[in-house]
Amino acid sequence: MIRRLLARLRGIRARLVLIISLVAVLATVGATGANYVTARRTVLAATQDQVMAKLRDDVDAIAPTLRMPPDQATLNQLVRSVPSAAVARYGSLSSDVRGSMGLVPPELVARVGAEQRLMFQRIDIGRPELVVGMPVMTVDTGFNRVPSGLEVYGLFSLSAEQQQISEFALNGWRTAAVAVPLAVVLAWLAAGAVLRPVRRLRDGARQLAHGRLSTRLPERGGDELAELARTFNESAASLEKSVGELRRMEADARRFVADVSHELRTPLAAMTAVTEVLDEEGARLQGDAATATRLVSEETRKLTRLVDDLIEISRFDNGRARMDRREADLGELIAATLRTRQWTERVEADLPPGIIAAVDARRFDVIVANLVGNALRHGEPPVRVRLSASGADAVVEVTDHGPGLPDDVLPHVFARFYKADTARSRSEGSGLGLSIAEKNAGLHGGTIEAGNNPGGGARFVLRLPGRW
Repeated sequence: MIRRLLARLRGIRARLVLIISLVAVLATVGATGANYVTARRTVLAATQDQVMAKLRDDVDAIAPTLRMPPDQATLNQLVRSVPSAAVARYGSLSSDVRGSMGLVPPELVARVGAEQRLMFQRIDIGRPELVVGMPVMTVDTGFNRVPSGLEVYGLFSLSAEQQQISEFALNGWRTAAVAVPLAVVLAWLAAGAVLRPVRRLRDGARQLAHGRLSTRLPERGGDELAELARTFNESAASLEKSVGELRRMEADARRFVADVSHELRTPLAAMTAVTEVLDEEGARLQGDAATATRLVSEETRKLTRLVDDLIEISRFDNGRARMDRREADLGELIAATLRTRQWTERVEADLPPGIIAAVDARRFDVIVANLVGNALRHGEPPVRVRLSASGADAVVEVTDHGPGLPDDVLPHVFARFYKADTARSRSEGSGLGLSIAEKNAGLHGGTIEAGNNPGGGARFVLRLPGRW
């Protein structure tokens, strides 16, 4: 369950949802931040312009009535007469009837004195405040406005504006809180719509892998995914055609082998009867006649074995191999195989009694005969057969002390018509014996393993389900 969840989290849908969600979050945060900055600048600019204009208008209205140069009384009168004025300064004199002089930043005072123009600065005293400073101008004899040295400062609260900006930011985050989950849902649905054709393609590929070559995908739309479905269908159709042709050719080949093998049995039976007569008369023949008789007899036996093996292989291929399984002592069956083929003197056997298994005696005989015969033909003595029980399995081990199996031969040991020594094309074996042995072991629910002994020589291990 945890692995499946982790696999889904690493899947394309999760990644698409994550990417789209991150884009939505970044876009929402960026838009909200940009709107916040813009709104803040707009609100503060409007407020600043308004309060500066009010202070300037109030001061300009009362300036002509002021006594110049002003004394302390004049400064007090100015502060009391102008509602927006909090501090008035002239040289070393100042009027601060509201106790606001300490709130005026010194840097603002320096800038107003140096530049002689209306200026402002925002401060925070636990609440946002706007400090505005301006010089009071007088008219000289040439009717020119000149600085009088008198400066007026006003303090204005920005709490309402700050609350307005905060409300705007909060609304932005509320919008983001709604937009991001909505974006996640839409991303999930969009990812599903994109991945649905991909999942169909995955399922179609699995069906092809399981041999259902008639699998086709629906082709909807004209986008890249539809083009991919069309390509898949074309590939599947081509594969179905090619595999069908190969299967037909393979079936024809198998049928041909089976038919030829069966057709050869009748003339081979007659030839075998003739060779038996020739074998009886061969002792009285001499020279080339005796050699020809032995050659014909030997080749006829080889051909008979080859035809029998081909017929057996065709039964496996066509699924017509029949089993007559009965419980038997495997040690007795192996001993009978060795006696029948007169191998008792050439093979060392370790066959403990009591190892019982349900086997087809004829097919088991074929397995043992092929393994032991292969060891006798291609290995070196001593050839050993050892029967044992391993867990729930009966194990038959056939070993020899020859050169063993080369590494490049091991993968092909059970292949049909395979011979390790290609130069020995006329060897006694047909190249089908080990393949037939493996097929018979499979019919019994067992296996055959091929390998080499650590001390040298080939080693074949037959494992069959047993009972004891």
